[in-house]
Amino acid sequence: MSAQLYQPFEQFNFGNRSCFLTGEPLNSEEEKIQVFPAWLMARYQLEDKMIKLLDQNYVGYKDLKLPCAAATNESFIAPLETEVAAAFEHGYEAVKQLDEIKLFQWAGKLLYGIIFNEMQAGIRQQHAMGESFHLSQALRHKFGNLHLMLQSLNLPLQFDGFKPYSLLLFKVNNAENEFSYRDEINTLTFCIRLNDFGLILCLQDNGTNRFYHGDVLQKLEGKTLHPIQFEEVCARLFYSAYLFNRLPEYQVLPLPDVIDIEAMPLRGNHQKPPFDDWQEKTYGQVLESFWKKWGFLLFEIIKDPEHPMSFLLNEEGNFVEAYTIELPL
Repeated sequence: MSAQLYQPFEQFNFGNRSCFLTGEPLNSEEEKIQVFPAWLMARYQLEDKMIKLLDQNYVGYKDLKLPCAAATNESFIAPLETEVAAAFEHGYEAVKQLDEIKLFQWAGKLLYGIIFNEMQAGIRQQHAMGESFHLSQALRHKFGNLHLMLQSLNLPLQFDGFKPYSLLLFKVNNAENEFSYRDEINTLTFCIRLNDFGLILCLQDNGTNRFYHGDVLQKLEGKTLHPIQFEEVCARLFYSAYLFNRLPEYQVLPLPDVIDIEAMPLRGNHQKPPFDDWQEKTYGQVLESFWKKWGFLLFEIIKDPEHPMSFLLNEEGNFVEAYTIELPL
């Protein structure tokens, strides 16, 4: 069973002649699937829109693709896309009923697809300069573990008593046909906002970011958020994911009928907390990028350096109801 696990980061295999998920040889380099699924691009008119990669170049959503065996797509990827598409179309209540693992797989496949394309671009760029491509051990470790867990799509892989992610789902008063997407591949953090909901995933933290923000998240339970409130939650999670200083490790145990994955204790300097110190000014810069749509600038956000602007909580620390929020046009 263990022989079936595919580890592309060991051989650094990011060509177009092997399936991204299984490693099996493909019939041609045209055997590919979309990173952003066709149903999502069609629903939100993304086919002709651009997304910026780490090298600062822009690429079309429709041009991001993954080499994938037709049988693998038909058996594992396409059914997941069909189920997620139906839930996303119905909205928050339907998404809430989805198995969390399927949301993790769906977001993980999308984020890994971007990573795969980033890897190809980096390799091409370095080879054009006559240099070999290098990836830090930390990123190789993170990306490799994400790919390992993605194989829960096609292999009997189970997470033994833990969730490898923090997942947050909120009902959001989005405008009709609004679509917002953001990721940070270095921290494997993802958020998407559409229909009447918003979804945030930290894909490789073993639930620590959710725990870190537990006091605030408890106040949001059962609440409907204004879009600017959801973006504020995203900013908090993206920043704390950056502050998270542990590198999760896992033990893989192939059993007769299942591949068992066990989370190892989060190691590091035991005298040091798992999150670096929260700096309000840095957080304000993150928040400014998430609030760009509404035009709030850093000097406004951190006018009171100890208490950055917030639409989530008032001065007493209580939740601000979405219907009370008024924003400049």
